[in-house]
Parts: sequence; structure tokens; C-alpha cells
Amino acid sequence: MSLLAALRWAPLLLLCGVILGAIGALALELPRTALAEALGSPETLFALGFSLRTSLAALGLALLLSLPAAHLLARRRFPGRAAVETLLDLPMVTPPLVAGIGLLFLLRRDGLPGSLLAQAGIELLFSPAGVVLAQTYIAASVLVRAARAAFGAVDPGYAETAATLGLPPVWVFLLVEVPMAGRALLAAAILGWSRALGEFGATLMLAGATRMQTETLPMAVYLNIASGRTDIAIACALLLLGTAFALLLALRLATAEAGACRS
Repeated sequence: MSLLAALRWAPLLLLCGVILGAIGALALELPRTALAEALGSPETLFALGFSLRTSLAALGLALLLSLPAAHLLARRRFPGRAAVETLLDLPMVTPPLVAGIGLLFLLRRDGLPGSLLAQAGIELLFSPAGVVLAQTYIAASVLVRAARAAFGAVDPGYAETAATLGLPPVWVFLLVEVPMAGRALLAAAILGWSRALGEFGATLMLAGATRMQTETLPMAVYLNIASGRTDIAIACALLLLGTAFALLLALRLATAEAGACRS
């Protein structure tokens, strides 16, 4: 291999080596028996199941809100559209901890939204519902951005043709535009789900860090590192990394298939 070729490959190999090295260091930190015990511990299994349930619920809520919003942004031009798009992108660049503080102050009991929710018997702060809300807040921003591009790539002529045939706008959206953007929307959903699954900062501020109650996988890593239970922290970190890798691999495959279909 020539020096030029080696220099070309060096950055890629270095980046992959550092990532694999960090994952390998986690996996090799504990003896195999200790790691197996930690992976099967009640706390680890709770954190895994709780993370999957809350992130899927957050994904459903984020899709319900994001798809209509993204479709509107992709199809309509209105005054202040650039400001609205920038506002919706803001959660992606704002530290989640800051977002969590804002949501905490917004929903506290002495505020108007928090008091109205309390009167309705809905408790969001320091509860599993707060975890779902924090994950939805983070995932929705990712979904809106990706879904907006997906709908923008669909020829509006198909929707116009369906409308001229008498199909109501809601059914045009559900039966024509969503299926045509299906693969790109699937990729967006996977990306949003992975983002919700790894959410930590906003969840910490809004739902707190309570073992076996609001303990997602990232929260379990934080709690057990702080309390000296390195084995549980490593097990939860490996489960989070493995789940995230599977989701991101699915995203790559969905994106590749979408590109192959377009070509």
C-alpha cells in the first residue's frame, strides 16, 4: 500500500478503532460470569423493558404530531415559515438538559399548564409519563426534519390527482402521500426511536432518577456509576449500545433500499 493510500485510510481506521476500542473496553472490563449476572439482574431487565416501552410510546406520539406538521411545512408556504422551521430544529441543537429545565418550569404545579394537568389528574413530573414526554420532545424534532424532506421528495401531482377524484384530504395524506414516502418515513422513525432510546438530560430533569420507576437504560448507567455498581452500569451501557447499533443498522438498510428504489 502506498503512502498516499495509507494516509487516505488512516482517519477512517482511527475513528473505527477508537469506537471499537471503547466498546471493547466496556465489554472486557468485567469477567464473563460477572457480566452475565449483571445483564440478567432485575434492575438491568427493568431498565431495558422500561426503555423500550417508553421510547416506543414516545415514538408513537412523535409520529402523531410530526407527520402532519412536516407535511404542512413541505406543502405550504406561509409568512414566518423559516422562523417556524428554525424553532422546530431548536431541540436538536439545544442541550437536552436545558430542554428538561424548560419543560420542568413549564409544567410545575404553580404554573398554568401544570395546574391544569394536576386538576385533570395527569401527573407528568417525576413519573414514567414524564419520561415519555421528554423522549417525545427530543424525538419529534428529529422526525419533523426528516419527514419534511421525505414529503418534499414526493411529487405533489399524485395527491392533486387523488383529490380531483374526490378523495378527502385526510385520506389523500394517509393513502397516497404517506405510502409514497414510506421508506424515508421508516428511516425517520428509526432515527427518532434511537434518539428517544438514548435520551438522558431532559429525562433527568423532568422525570428524575428513581430506581425501578423512571430508570431508563441511560439513567441506569448514571445511577449505578454514581453508586459504585460498575457491573450494572456496564451491562446497561452495552445493552444501550447494542440496541442503538441494531436501530442504526436498520436505518442504513432502509435508506439504502429507498435509494435503490429511486434509482
